Amino acid sequence: MHVKMRIMSVVTTLIVGLVLMVWLGLFSYSAVPVSAMDAIAGVWSPQPDVIAHVIVQEIRLPRVLEAAIVGASLSCAGTLMQGLTRNPLASPSLFGVNAGAALGIALATTVFSTDIISSPIAAMVGGLAAWVLVMVLGGAWKMGAERGQLVLAGIAISALCGALTKASVILVEDQAASVMVWLAGSFAHASWDTWAWSSPVLASALILSLLLAPKVNLLVMGDERVKSLGVNLNVLRAAIALSVLVLVGVSVSSVGAIAFVGLIVPHIARLLVGYDHRILLPVTMLLGAVLTIGADVLSRAVIFPTETPAGAVLAIIGAPCFLYLVRQKR
Repeated sequence: MHVKMRIMSVVTTLIVGLVLMVWLGLFSYSAVPVSAMDAIAGVWSPQPDVIAHVIVQEIRLPRVLEAAIVGASLSCAGTLMQGLTRNPLASPSLFGVNAGAALGIALATTVFSTDIISSPIAAMVGGLAAWVLVMVLGGAWKMGAERGQLVLAGIAISALCGALTKASVILVEDQAASVMVWLAGSFAHASWDTWAWSSPVLASALILSLLLAPKVNLLVMGDERVKSLGVNLNVLRAAIALSVLVLVGVSVSSVGAIAFVGLIVPHIARLLVGYDHRILLPVTMLLGAVLTIGADVLSRAVIFPTETPAGAVLAIIGAPCFLYLVRQKR
């Protein structure tokens, strides 16, 4: 009973925190003044002749919603990767998925000039290629393989993808400015168009992840035990990998490369509610949404009225956390 009450308290606190963050994201640090009450009125009863309401409805609301669903998606992807590999340092950014997705987008934009429909596919293909390389080079499912091998392979593949991304930008100079802004990771360009194509796909992948949660719990017991329970490991791993690639690919293609969310949030969530993925995944999604909206608000505050990319803010927060986790896992 005590555990259930604690979990309910955590979930309630996160929901309240998410609502407050969304509200704060609607009116804070606006070049054109927007009051706290304008934020509420702009959502529930917008007046087309009130500039503050137009800003809330057309600029801030889609931005906040996109930040929330991207934060939930990247956090969920990191949790699934850690469960799949049984490695507490696994995350889309550390295992090369983010960098591979970014390379796919950069090549699609600069070399092939794809449209908005093809960009997520390019991101997923790039993320898949990078992840497969990391898993092969790191000996992910070899008996006796060290967890550090995966981390080193992830760092190497991320560096390679980053170098190739920069090379593609240099070779196609007319697209360089837009790609570099996108690579920094920012919610500033999120719009209702972005939300319209990304949210249904991300929401579907999040629902699939929640359905997979009981099976992810079984992976902790080891491959032989899972097989003895009648679970097809290959199908389970493929389903988890598909969820991760969709979550990361669509997120990266919509707002750019956002790092460290998938690494930090799962660890905080485990401290709050434990290791049961049926509870851990929803809490991770809520916490990830709160973190990314908060980072977006902070990105506007740093050098207001100029904006700092939210990806840079999250990297500043995430790098010390990563170093701490590395020291803890020695």
